[in-house]
Amino acid sequence: MQIKHLAGAFILASSILTPAFAAEPAKGPTGKELAFAQAKGNCLACHAIAGGEQPGTLGPALNDMKARYPDKNLLTARIADETAFNPYTPMPPFLKHGTLTQEELTKVVDFIHGL
Repeated sequence: MQIKHLAGAFILASSILTPAFAAEPAKGPTGKELAFAQAKGNCLACHAIAGGEQPGTLGPALNDMKARYPDKNLLTARIADETAFNPYTPMPPFLKHGTLTQEELTKVVDFIHGL
């Protein structure tokens, strides 16, 4: 009889305590961190971006992006694979080559679109 009570108490305690010990999902790097990271977006290699150190000058400055790309899907497509628009572009096809995952691409686009 005591075993049943102990088992019930254990189940009750574990159901109450579990949320307190549940691990939060990893958030990963932000869009800005991905865009500035040399191993990922590396946007600063070619573009000037507010807050970026040592910006490149090969590509246009990334500012006022909502006005330039009111359709966020177009901006996503261009960052994912600019070669679909211009086969001679020096901009790497980040998604096609696996430099960015789809989730990372979404974060970068959200960051760039907010500039």
